[in-house]
Amino acid sequence: MPKAYWIANVTVTDPDAYKGYQAIAPAAFEQFGARFLARGDAETLEGNAWERRVIIEFPDMDAARACYASETYRKARAERAKACTADIALIEALD
Repeated sequence: MPKAYWIANVTVTDPDAYKGYQAIAPAAFEQFGARFLARGDAETLEGNAWERRVIIEFPDMDAARACYASETYRKARAERAKACTADIALIEALD
């Protein structure tokens, strides 16, 4: 199965509240074999400007979906919803 990538565009609106997300989310990523490839400020060349961009590699689409649906990440998402706006997409690798 090809690897999968979780691509997130994020603008933090409440940095203190975002710490709640940051305290929970890493456990979900670790549980599903995720590896961060890029994270941080990004230059927007076209489209909507976001404060942060994140690219996370998963072993496959099933692992990426399972992470997103996991109880741990549901708790993290609840914290994130209080602290930022975000767009998240999953994409399968070509090989």
